[in-house]
Amino acid sequence: MAHATGRHPYPRSARVNQILREVISEELVRWADLDDRLGLLTVTGVEVTPDLRQASVYLDSISDAAREALDEHRAQIQASVNAQTRLKRTPKLTFAADPAIAQGSAVEEILRRRHREHD
Repeated sequence: MAHATGRHPYPRSARVNQILREVISEELVRWADLDDRLGLLTVTGVEVTPDLRQASVYLDSISDAAREALDEHRAQIQASVNAQTRLKRTPKLTFAADPAIAQGSAVEEILRRRHREHD
């Protein structure tokens, strides 16, 4: 919701991140129907650089096959982002596994190990 001054309550980059996350998620669902390597990918977040030239797309996990497919389809995904958003330039997309999920999994494994040691 915009303030009376017309300013948004959160930074432009946060709004762009959210819009890109939604558009890219929809595109990945569409592409997964065409390319089995992209099945079961979940976009957990997007971070654009301040100049909006680059966007890191974080996924819950990413196999080598999925990474290869994303590289092959990157131009089409970026074209869809361009068509569905009103950005002056479409950021170059890079895809990576979400480090927070990897860290969470590592913590869970440590906790499970400690629990087994104390049983």
